[in-house]
Amino acid sequence: MKVSPKVCSVLLAGWFVATPCTGAWGAIEFIGTGTIVGTAVDDLGLTDPIDVNGTPQNRLGGFGSAMAYTGIGNVYVATPDRGPNDGDSTYLDRFYYLNIDVNPVTKTVTPSLISTKLMFKGPGQVFTGNAGAFDASNSSASLRFDPEGVRLSAARNLFVSDEYGPFVYEFDQYGNRLRSLTIPSKFLIQPPGVPSADPSVELTNPSGRQSNRGMEGLAINPQGTKLYGMMQNALIQDHALDASAKRVGTNNRLLEIDTATGATREFLYQLSNKNYGVNEILAINDHEFLVLERDGKAGTEAKFKQIFKIDIAGASDISDVDELPQTGTPSGETPVSKSLFLDLLDPAYGLAGTDFPEKVEGLAFGPDLPDGRHLLLITSDNDFDADKATVIFAFAIDPADLPNFQAQVFVPAPPTAVLLGSGLLGLLGFRRKARR
Repeated sequence: MKVSPKVCSVLLAGWFVATPCTGAWGAIEFIGTGTIVGTAVDDLGLTDPIDVNGTPQNRLGGFGSAMAYTGIGNVYVATPDRGPNDGDSTYLDRFYYLNIDVNPVTKTVTPSLISTKLMFKGPGQVFTGNAGAFDASNSSASLRFDPEGVRLSAARNLFVSDEYGPFVYEFDQYGNRLRSLTIPSKFLIQPPGVPSADPSVELTNPSGRQSNRGMEGLAINPQGTKLYGMMQNALIQDHALDASAKRVGTNNRLLEIDTATGATREFLYQLSNKNYGVNEILAINDHEFLVLERDGKAGTEAKFKQIFKIDIAGASDISDVDELPQTGTPSGETPVSKSLFLDLLDPAYGLAGTDFPEKVEGLAFGPDLPDGRHLLLITSDNDFDADKATVIFAFAIDPADLPNFQAQVFVPAPPTAVLLGSGLLGLLGFRRKARR
């Protein structure tokens, strides 16, 4: 089995240095890789071309942006992002139910599609990834939607973060939006800023999220009472950009939202480098999280694809801090604690090389493995490229490495009438037939 050795590569001052490993490094096993080819199609039956490249509407792609476990069998839910061609398409937003079988003995990871659901703002109003489908006030009345994070409530409704807004919506299992959660105004485009389909225009706004750098990650605590939305990079007013609109800020905000009351808190997460960004956050318990931080390089050029363990216990609530400095910690404030948990490019795992994907973006714990270890899935976003597969990496985590781990709490599995609506009944029927 591939287990990380006791000597690890750590990035110091731009160089990888061999240092003694501590904590999780001795017991994380890489199980295997699963893929879905870039030309795969979903079951919606919509084949019309949606961009200048002729990408079909039923392309099964982009779903590595976000993934969550349903608490039923090996079933996960995944949300593709805004579609191909950087938002210049007529892509209809959707989510998938997937079955992902992981066998630690044979080292196999086998994903397959169960069903697809479109995402509706209201009756007959399907959300779209098109960057131009916004309303002038950049409100949640907008039809444009860039899903980048997904987590399930205890009742298995979907909470989905939107990078465009940024917003957080709740959907039922059929794809109908139930509500929009209130986001503090500092995260949003506010007058005199304007929403635009042109990213360069949005970068001139005086405040709010950077274009295409909004709420990239979403976590939910095990009890389902708090959501945690992580921005990909610093807010504009937090000295995110220099005079040439180049990213220079490393102080990022993590937003906590009470799912019942709407009460919020904010925490300071400090990026490892101005050129990196956060792509996902996953709850370990009610105060510890895994955070995926990476560079924007693929293949042999990839240098930084790391997962950190953070803790908000003891961190300051920075809700009243209107502007953060470009770097460093504001006087009197305490950022979240942060330590390296898993380096995907560690040579021990054998993943680094010409085929390593640029956009590793999804994190999900699955059902525990037969030997009691925790299953961690890490997924890639293939940008709907027909020549790129969506990749799913599976790792086994020894419980000693996450001593305070708490599995998410779900209500009992819904009756078959509800399962039929979500597509899970088809899976259950398939598995019964397979046993025969």
